[in-house]
Amino acid sequence: MPGLSLAPGRPFPLGATPDEGGVNFAVFSANAHFIELCLFTEDGRRETARILMTERDGDIWHIRVEGMKAGQLYGFRAHGPYEPEAGHRFNPHKLLLDPYAKSWDGRLKWSDALMGYKIGSARGDLSYDTRDSAFAVPKSVVVDERALPPLPPGPGTPMAESLIYEAHVKGLTMRHPVIPQQLRGRYAGLSHPAVIDHLVKLGVTAVELLPVQGFFDDRFLVAKGLTNYWGYNTMGFFLPEPRYSARPGRGEFREMVWRLHQAGIEVILDVVYNHTGEGDELGPTLSFRGLDNASYYRLAGGGRHYMNDSGTGNSLNLTHPMVLRMVMDSLRHWVTHFGVDGFRFDLATSMGREVHGFDSGAGFFDALRQDPVLARVKLIAEPWDIGPGGYQMGGFPHPFAEWNDKFRDGVRRYWRGDAGMTAELGRRLLGSAENFDHHGRPATASLNFVTAHDGFTLQDLVSYTVKRNLANGEDNRDGHSENHSDNLGHEGATEDARINAARALRKRNILATLMLAQGTPMILAGDEIGHSQGGNNNAYAQDNEVTWIDWAKADAALAAFVAKLAAIRAGHPVLCQRHFLHARKRHNEGLPDVIWRRADGQPPEAFEWHDPAFRCLCVELRMAAQGPEADDVIFAVFNTGPEQALTLPGTVPAWSLILDTTRPDLVPQPAGAGQTVPANAVLVFTAAALGGQP
Repeated sequence: MPGLSLAPGRPFPLGATPDEGGVNFAVFSANAHFIELCLFTEDGRRETARILMTERDGDIWHIRVEGMKAGQLYGFRAHGPYEPEAGHRFNPHKLLLDPYAKSWDGRLKWSDALMGYKIGSARGDLSYDTRDSAFAVPKSVVVDERALPPLPPGPGTPMAESLIYEAHVKGLTMRHPVIPQQLRGRYAGLSHPAVIDHLVKLGVTAVELLPVQGFFDDRFLVAKGLTNYWGYNTMGFFLPEPRYSARPGRGEFREMVWRLHQAGIEVILDVVYNHTGEGDELGPTLSFRGLDNASYYRLAGGGRHYMNDSGTGNSLNLTHPMVLRMVMDSLRHWVTHFGVDGFRFDLATSMGREVHGFDSGAGFFDALRQDPVLARVKLIAEPWDIGPGGYQMGGFPHPFAEWNDKFRDGVRRYWRGDAGMTAELGRRLLGSAENFDHHGRPATASLNFVTAHDGFTLQDLVSYTVKRNLANGEDNRDGHSENHSDNLGHEGATEDARINAARALRKRNILATLMLAQGTPMILAGDEIGHSQGGNNNAYAQDNEVTWIDWAKADAALAAFVAKLAAIRAGHPVLCQRHFLHARKRHNEGLPDVIWRRADGQPPEAFEWHDPAFRCLCVELRMAAQGPEADDVIFAVFNTGPEQALTLPGTVPAWSLILDTTRPDLVPQPAGAGQTVPANAVLVFTAAALGGQP
């Protein structure tokens, strides 16, 4: 090693940390006998040195290489027992990625040599493979982050004022005609002025990006000629996925965040800390498994097998302090180095599962809430997984918001015309208080959505009654079979003007319901312009025109309607309250903060809430009695029945009609006697004395 010398180094920070004189390496393993640091040539093809990491502080192995600079390619080899039945799978023939790597060089090449065991052996994963895997594994790269200038603070939009837009970096930009070809599908493309202008016009306050932490394509998908398009297969928790970068380095991601912030748009990352891309006992040895399988993963069957609460083969063990530390270090890194504003946790129940089961006071939640960096960012949970007691909607602690699938299903069924859904709609319009109104949680804890990446798009929700997933190569067995969808008379795309008009109205009704409900709304990228996936409701492997939004066919009228809804919501505090509404009387005028009505103006009787004939629900909303008593009021009508006469409440001197989904271009106008509500429509009225403008 010409020009290099060794020193003991230090155990903190973990990973590769360069300074003026060299690079410090530190890696965790509680059960290894010893660990080697492996150095590679600039092209990553030849291993030039193996350095024994002789220093150990507790379970952290470390060494300092004097004279080394940023850009060096490296990996680890861990020596220890290969005893799968006891949970140990050490195999020094397998080059291992640094769990704290800030960058990778090269791509994963699927090969049997990546396996710690011999493929085809009668002993299965109990066998031992001696082939060197270095040729097939990307190399970790030493990155110098000292020169990175601090990013200015993000917009800091309150949750109550947020409109979240779930998007895929590539899917959103790949077919955008204005974005330069070389930037499509890249971070730079997502922050292109054409995309930002679209988001601003829609009223979006935050983009929630499908996974952008480093991930690999599953072997079974590669064998089919497919990719892991969604990215829920993370292996690099500290680095932006390289496939979305138009240029080398990490600056493009930071610039994307900065440009979005300049436009007032926050960046939320969908993160996957419930499992890794190493799969079950038949999966590859790429990093965590080879460094300390028994510490990083939750094991079963004496240690040979893996707990599979994620459905992908393994579950990270967040009850181990060093695994928890890695996750916390990763989250902080994305906030401090990349400027992100929040996180949506995939299968978040796994994050709170202790030895005895899910616990709202789990160590991970405690660590998050006391952390001075992470306690101030947006935290969103997908409140379920497939493990025992996996469905936990409403069970997460403040300040988490949670994806509300009850809102999704209830709104879908109401507008499909299912009988007896009026009471369900009422609960969802008030922020699902029965789930979230406890322990001081706000109404914004309900993350309301009707569509997301997993499931039908909005266009497909009104165009298909059954899924069309054959392209995924699983004989249409994958994806949800019950989507509460309706094709309104024809399966799939049609030229029938009557059906298309009905579909357009149904979409407007659904979107209006989403925007008028208490809670935090989220829309799926492409829904606002009519994007279809041809009925595929599980397009996780479709990195092609199935998922890439077709901007050339954008429904500009629908986008304008979504922008109108966002403006109405932003302009009326009553629609975006933190406090729940419980029909308590307000002190200033003695009226309840929520009044339910029938179309004739009378309160519904108790039995009517479940009467299949009760299909026109009206609600008068004011600021919550326990909150600031501002004089903002709306009257909203949700009608899945026929056209009928509508009696406006006499609680204000006069009303203005500001929204009618059957007339999307409606200009606000006075409303008086003789008002009717059209069939299958949403109407919104405001007090004329307040101006009546959205």
